[in-house]
Amino acid sequence: MLGWMAWTWPTALLFAGIFAAIGFLVILEVRYPGGNARRGVLGLETTRGDRLFITLLGSAYIFLAWLGLMGHPLWWPLAFSIAWGSFCFWKV
Repeated sequence: MLGWMAWTWPTALLFAGIFAAIGFLVILEVRYPGGNARRGVLGLETTRGDRLFITLLGSAYIFLAWLGLMGHPLWWPLAFSIAWGSFCFWKV
């Protein structure tokens, strides 16, 4: 049925993680409305959803750059992406 796309377990886990993060942000928004807007080091006023988007976009670029320049293994860009996500939610 879903043979048109190369669904593998890592791909499914990635999408499940993204949907779980969005669901978590929805729960936070219902419980604490307003998105916790703040101005960070980039000079932008961002909400939790903005910071999640910046984190996901930056992580995609980190992985693509790593694959283009270094190849495998992908443990190092995973560590860099986790650090980038921590930075985004802490300082951006």
